[in-house]
Amino acid sequence: MYMSNSDGNNNIDWNSVVKKEAIGMNGEDLGEVLEVGNSFITTQKGIINKKRYYLPKKSVTSFDGSVLRLNMTDSDLDGYKETGEQRFNEYPSFESSDMSKELETKIPVMGESLDVSKRLTENKVKIIKSPVKEIKKVDIELTHEEITIERIPANNDITPSESVENPLRSKTEIIIQLKREEPVVTKTPYVKEEVIVRKRPVTETRTITEVLVNERINYDDKLNEDLK
Repeated sequence: MYMSNSDGNNNIDWNSVVKKEAIGMNGEDLGEVLEVGNSFITTQKGIINKKRYYLPKKSVTSFDGSVLRLNMTDSDLDGYKETGEQRFNEYPSFESSDMSKELETKIPVMGESLDVSKRLTENKVKIIKSPVKEIKKVDIELTHEEITIERIPANNDITPSESVENPLRSKTEIIIQLKREEPVVTKTPYVKEEVIVRKRPVTETRTITEVLVNERINYDDKLNEDLK
């Protein structure tokens, strides 16, 4: 197993280690550094069948700007290989021979915060003027002429003139003009009233209700009952 070196990695700029090659104590290829955590370094080996490893930062001995050297061998590497049960970075599985080491695991516990802001939207109001028909009755006095016929007895002593045609032998028509008043309807538009449309701001208080999801940590130790 590797030997810890408490002074070899104190002055390393860990941000520059990412994407650099990791080498073991005998020149073993430990993969390319993917990310650096608080306690572990994640490396990856292979082109097609890629394997990921979580290597303790305590095993780092030096970094020359291009190569990160660790106090590890190939036999040590298999104990830090990522397994399918892993869910978080810096949470690797180790062989039983590593149980004497103190391991630190960080599990992010997520939560949601509520932030209510305001945005300006527009609502449209359509004002429509449309004609409305109504029946209105107006009384008006109209005058017209009528004829009346009054019969009076004739005076038989009067002898008709010879020049007057005998009325018994001809048809006589007399036209009399009668006048009458007819209603004349005139429609004149006028301003009946004025409508004033105003916009004014109205502030109201609304209660926003949302469901926030927060994670919590619990553990189940019943998984070991099958092993008894």
